[in-house]
Amino acid sequence: MTKKIVLAYSGGLDTSVAIHWLKHTYKARIIAFCADLGQGEDLDALRAKAIRTGASTVYVEDLREEFVKDYVFPMLRANAVYEGTYLLGTSIARPLIAKKQIEIAATENAHYVSHGATGKGNDQVRFELTYYALNPAIGVIAPWREWPFDSRQSLIGYARKHKIPVTATREKPYSIDQNLFHISYEGGILEDPWQEPPADMYTMTVPAEKAPDKPVYVSISYEKGNPVALNSRRMSPARLLSTLNAAAGGSGVGRVDVVENRYVGIKSRGVYETPGGTVLHAAHRALESIVLDREVMHLKESLIMRYAELVYYGYWFSPERITLQHLIDNTQENVSGVVRMKLYKGNCSVVGRKSPHSLYNPELATFEKEEVYDQRDAAGFIRINALRLKLSARKKP
Repeated sequence: MTKKIVLAYSGGLDTSVAIHWLKHTYKARIIAFCADLGQGEDLDALRAKAIRTGASTVYVEDLREEFVKDYVFPMLRANAVYEGTYLLGTSIARPLIAKKQIEIAATENAHYVSHGATGKGNDQVRFELTYYALNPAIGVIAPWREWPFDSRQSLIGYARKHKIPVTATREKPYSIDQNLFHISYEGGILEDPWQEPPADMYTMTVPAEKAPDKPVYVSISYEKGNPVALNSRRMSPARLLSTLNAAAGGSGVGRVDVVENRYVGIKSRGVYETPGGTVLHAAHRALESIVLDREVMHLKESLIMRYAELVYYGYWFSPERITLQHLIDNTQENVSGVVRMKLYKGNCSVVGRKSPHSLYNPELATFEKEEVYDQRDAAGFIRINALRLKLSARKKP
């Protein structure tokens, strides 16, 4: 029986070569799956390209709303950020793509799935952990761990030899991954962390110095931790993120240039644009600051690094991530209200926040005269908390 392989297909260099290579190496039928996550590509052209390159069947699914609602928003509710800077735009897309591959494999009675991730990167782990979490019996074929090519330059040569159309060139060999949440650039000329990225590389954001001279204000309405409206206009999750991307990107918001620690143990330089996500991350934290109890907030803060690692490493469908999500979502019951953000030349600032569930009490916070808080009570509070410090000091020689 002819093998069937469901390949996660982006139309880029790696997966374009993978269709041809898998078909001829395994004598298999290649079922290409292209997820529309808001990357802004001509999907009809992508479908035609996959067939032309050797795929027997092509699935193209519009997953934009599902992606934002069920993957991006839960992650934003957790305030997840990896190593202090990376908002996990590539990481969060992989479990959804892999999940759909497993569903297509069941529909097509295919026993194998495949991806174009390299053997040095994180994506291979993210794809395959999801595959096995959802179908422990599935077979996985990872071309980068098998084929004879040892660089993207050799892939370009193979593509030209077999007349496979690709966008990467020897002059512009960095890898690009885009979805509605972000765009990433890695590899090639970006591998030297001392070199500034080329100015013409960016696509979602304008340079801060070329952003408008007037600030842009945007208000974001939240219900139970999820953004539901911009400037009082309700929108679907994908529409809201797309609209905010345009506003923030036009103000130069959302660029980061980082050297991160991959799960496989290698340091890697990545350049990311996450305009709307940067604003939503800051706005959500601002709203939490007035509605969450102090100890609940501190507990949640202590879990952010662990949650972010689970997403970055590929454990989206793990029992521990799901358990953490339940705890986090329980904290979001009262995270409803409005946050006003100021976008100006690469910066996004919180300039206002309000909520019907606010715990902020101006009568307590004021430096003016008030009758709620007796400042003399603070003396006993301080003495009690200083007791162990006094005891420790008396023991010192």
